[in-house]
Amino acid sequence: MLTWEDSYAIALALRQEHPHIRLEEVSLGMVYRWTLELAEFYDDLNLANEAILESIYQEWFEEVNPV
Repeated sequence: MLTWEDSYAIALALRQEHPHIRLEEVSLGMVYRWTLELAEFYDDLNLANEAILESIYQEWFEEVNPV
């Protein structure tokens, strides 16, 4: 089960669900919608905020573009 606190695990799941997406084209709104679509995601929709969505995006970006 994933919650908004699981930014890294959500990022990994989104990467798996959207392997060919160009991250430069991904908005925080897309991160929000796609997170809600994950079968293993269960949390209050109203708890999401910009900081949480940015954290998920950053984890995803770093996973795709390791330093």
